[in-house]
Amino acid sequence: MRQGVLAGGNWIVDHIKKVDVWPQQDALANIISQSQGNGGSPFNVLVDLAQLGADFPLEGVGLVGQDAAGRWIREHCGKHHISVEQLQETDLRPTSYTDVMTVENTGRRTFFHQRGSNALLAPEHFRFEASRAKIFHLGYLLLLDRLDEMDEKSQTAAARVFKEARRAGLWTSVDLVSEDSDRFAAILQGTLHEVDLCFMNEFEAGRSTSILLREGSRLRHDRFPEAAKKLLAMGIRQALVIHFPEGAYVFSRSGEIFRHGRVALPASVIQGSAGAGDAFAAGFLMAWHNEQSWMDALRLGVCAAASSLTHLTCSDGVMRAADCLALGQKAGFQEFGKEGK
Repeated sequence: MRQGVLAGGNWIVDHIKKVDVWPQQDALANIISQSQGNGGSPFNVLVDLAQLGADFPLEGVGLVGQDAAGRWIREHCGKHHISVEQLQETDLRPTSYTDVMTVENTGRRTFFHQRGSNALLAPEHFRFEASRAKIFHLGYLLLLDRLDEMDEKSQTAAARVFKEARRAGLWTSVDLVSEDSDRFAAILQGTLHEVDLCFMNEFEAGRSTSILLREGSRLRHDRFPEAAKKLLAMGIRQALVIHFPEGAYVFSRSGEIFRHGRVALPASVIQGSAGAGDAFAAGFLMAWHNEQSWMDALRLGVCAAASSLTHLTCSDGVMRAADCLALGQKAGFQEFGKEGK
């Protein structure tokens, strides 16, 4: 019987800096505090699952440099009992890192990213026969150069990886990056037919379908079903999950629609939003792994995301699953259409 989550993709060291303002070009902003933390989809999701108290094995697969940052990633995983047997090294590129600049009074963040060794991650680095995991999660599509490459049949290298994972008996899950480009539709069409569960935010869903889902601060909930229909038609096998600051939707392959509002956290406790999407994914994957309902998965997802907001780093704010749910119960949940805007 398969148990556990094997997560691969972008392994990143985040250098997180809180600044007093976001400056204009050539102007100065003051750094108020700084710290180092885990970054990237597999690193964040696995650490978050450990923080949530997952009682199943956690494994990482990817590529890091032969440097201090790569050693730090391995040590950090060790502290959280995450297996790094499939986390390989290269001397061709440094370990990837991101400078995350978070504005103090808004929590908004901006990323300056070094792709590093992640750009070399390829299908040959994945060995699914060596894992007994139940779920294989990959992120971020559109930020993995060699896995985003398309063959003569317009299939991505990532699709080949997912196909091998499914052939080995794993459920497959993917997350995207919010790249400002027109590549979304082509890459998703060349990948999603091998994916059971797909995570994306409203920006990514809009770019993938040419349907604008947010106008300023207003979400266009009336347009979500049409966008979901287009995305599910690309071949998603179980469900599409679209998340956003106000909450999240699940659109299942069978035609069911579920939605859940965000935790109504007081603004005073929010320290930063870096990693909130990955914390949501971790909570959702934990419930999916344990074969709970889509609504249960949505609730744990939004509660895990809320807990992550209470700390500047991606994962240090994430609590045990029961405590995340208690946080949501205490603060309450914001209904769609009642966002106060």
